[in-house]
Amino acid sequence: MSLIDVLGNGTRLAILRELSREPKYVSELAEKIGMDGKTAVHHLSALEEAGLISHYRRGNRKYYELARCIELRIAPPPERAFVLQATAPDADDGASDS
Repeated sequence: MSLIDVLGNGTRLAILRELSREPKYVSELAEKIGMDGKTAVHHLSALEEAGLISHYRRGNRKYYELARCIELRIAPPPERAFVLQATAPDADDGASDS
């Protein structure tokens, strides 16, 4: 599944928005977004396969957290840019304000 396919789903975007605030466990995410646990696990699996999130265990709970920074930049002519990029959170993108 491509990055566009993964991010083209409103539920997955809602999950990413929640995880951008702090790591959460499955039932906590499901409650925040308003879905059942099985549906949440399905979307979390797709996000994890795409390398956008990762998980760790604390006791009985499986917590999910963002594993990548995601940038979407779309510009009209004359630049005509469409950039969708996922990078490691600590990666230096080389951007400057000059």
